[in-house]
Amino acid sequence: MSSYLAPRRDAEAEIEVKRSRFLCTVVRVEDEAAARAVVARLRKEHWAARHHCSAYVLGPDAAVERSSDDGEPAGTAGAPMLEVLRGQAVCDVVAVVSRWFGGTLLGAGGLVRAYGDAVRAGLDVAGTQRRDLLQELVLELGHVDAGRIEGELRRRGITVLAVDHAEAVTLRLGAAPADVPRLHALVAELTSGIAIATPAGERWVDSLGA
Repeated sequence: MSSYLAPRRDAEAEIEVKRSRFLCTVVRVEDEAAARAVVARLRKEHWAARHHCSAYVLGPDAAVERSSDDGEPAGTAGAPMLEVLRGQAVCDVVAVVSRWFGGTLLGAGGLVRAYGDAVRAGLDVAGTQRRDLLQELVLELGHVDAGRIEGELRRRGITVLAVDHAEAVTLRLGAAPADVPRLHALVAELTSGIAIATPAGERWVDSLGA
């Protein structure tokens, strides 16, 4: 897997069904601890709500999936929320729907539709951001040439992940696996073959083009 979708931004969206309010909060998270912390925060923040149902999908390959009905009839809240996340193929996300009961029972089908619609509304506001798996390479340069070379690399489409100024200037570069040979060729051209970018692992980054 070389790319996946994550929320572009944290977001809220609210729908109303027969006077029950369903407030969906969508947050981008990195792990289960962060997802659980979001649920706990919203439970305190919206203390008057009767339910705080949740679903989350974590990891580039959606390796971790969890959902909770939080007191709603089994399978009427967390499961449909999780299905919406799966259907939109979004990962590294937690969706929490806080419900204020409006006095009218919705029935199982009504709850399934309401919780699913609330998450769809939340994702519409959040949008999605593609993340790409890049090869990370380190390039050390002298201060005199570093600015020019960094600018040329950026202009030619090379991702500069970080720049460290010390005794020498260290550029952390990112490239898709297929673009690594081109990166090496550019470095050789711009430094007259003096400098070499050395491999330093892999990193997931937000795609600039998404």
